[in-house]
Amino acid sequence: MNSDTEAAWHFHNGTKHPNGNLLRRFHHYNPAQRPFPYKIYKDTQTIKLALDKSPHGFPALRAISDIIKQSGNAIPDLNTLARILYFSCGITKKINFGYIGDVEFRAAACTGALYHIEIYVACGEIPGLDAGVYHFDPKEMKLDVLRKGDYRGVLAEASGNDPFVEVAPLTLVFSDIFTRNSAKYQTREYRHAFWDCGTILANTLAISTAHKLPSKVVLGFVDDSVNFLLDLNTEKEVSLALVPIGFSDKISKEALQVSKLNLKTEPLSNYDYDDPEIQKIHQNSLLKSIVEVEDWKKIRIERKTKKPISSAILIRTDPDNKSLTNPIESVIIKRGSTREFARKPISFEELSTIVYYSTREIESDFTEPALSLVELYLIVNDVDGLKQGSYFFHREKNALELLKEGNFRRTAGYLGLDQDLSADCSAALFFMSDLNLILEKFGNRGYRAAQLEASITGGRCYLASYAQGLGVSGLTFYDDAVTEFFSPHAKDKSVMFMVVLGKKQKNPY
Repeated sequence: MNSDTEAAWHFHNGTKHPNGNLLRRFHHYNPAQRPFPYKIYKDTQTIKLALDKSPHGFPALRAISDIIKQSGNAIPDLNTLARILYFSCGITKKINFGYIGDVEFRAAACTGALYHIEIYVACGEIPGLDAGVYHFDPKEMKLDVLRKGDYRGVLAEASGNDPFVEVAPLTLVFSDIFTRNSAKYQTREYRHAFWDCGTILANTLAISTAHKLPSKVVLGFVDDSVNFLLDLNTEKEVSLALVPIGFSDKISKEALQVSKLNLKTEPLSNYDYDDPEIQKIHQNSLLKSIVEVEDWKKIRIERKTKKPISSAILIRTDPDNKSLTNPIESVIIKRGSTREFARKPISFEELSTIVYYSTREIESDFTEPALSLVELYLIVNDVDGLKQGSYFFHREKNALELLKEGNFRRTAGYLGLDQDLSADCSAALFFMSDLNLILEKFGNRGYRAAQLEASITGGRCYLASYAQGLGVSGLTFYDDAVTEFFSPHAKDKSVMFMVVLGKKQKNPY
């Protein structure tokens, strides 16, 4: 079923703005009745997590761009695990919005602040924590005990014996509860599943790096095996990605027998409508066996890189000393989605820093150092030292190629779903993919991979912007209009993710 890529095209085209045929034009969502954003287990044993929020001094820009290599034991203890979980998706602030009431905001951005991504932990024995399978409760900062025992071998087997998963003292599993987000965004939720998972992953990878722990994003796994291990009701919730963290010479190769748990929880959402189109695209991108997983992981795309024209502008790769020293923990706690930009310029150095550090290699099982599934296009509204216009970023050369010169503020505002944010920002960044090529090679699972890589990169843009005191926000977009605007250069490419950045207006909150 993964190879029947008509399923991905049906979903992608059907969820385009403005007139995707899978979206109901007159759908209404009342923010005062937002879904409850926490998964609550009823009768499980729990472990309270002590939390140390203090910065350890590791610079945010290095945290989002460095890769820690596997060498010698690197085993996190329970306190380090608590920090990784908190700085991934813990509660960082609470704001009262009148009739909506209090909204608890998390460490990473989420569409509509609906927080439909959950995190689970599967670990061997680490200092302070017994081997087991756990669910992270950010509301109470605790772990729910789902299984006791070392089940890492189950994940290793499900991932086709991925070398990172095999040796990791712990692996985080990220899942999506569909109706928490589809209540507002309908079928487009399945795009948001990977958008919001990716922005969290940007934090997870960065805070792991700050603790000098190797980590990796793994998308190649047998879905049913992972879902069963976590006891997920797959009509409502499914696993999306694995992130093995750390290195241990005590490899758990034995896959323990996994029994059905039937753990009781509060309703996963107060919205009962299950969107059949979300289920369809998810089912059609499953990997059903270890052989499928192993074959999928061998796939690589051979793509000719475009040479920049001679007038392409090299970006700056040397940030100022202040932004280089801002620690990752402080940046994450300050981070938010900007609601209003001042029409003031940012510097070329600031834009360069965001672009350079956000687009460094992501350790994953679907990309390689010289290969990304995502390409970056920009509209520059107001950047000192850079002409207004549209640009393409040549990652291999760290160069911006001017595609079209001109003032495109109104165009940027339109492309960002007619929002002032994209007209007022200093620069709008569009992450685009050649879906024809990706789906041909990776099947429908490639759609997951392209969305996820784009959103991890976008999540890094959040962190790199805040490290420099700038504002940033993720936006949705008019799909085909973006492709048309950047064509002929972007002909046949599809938008995966969009962020806008610039100087913040004073936030009333």
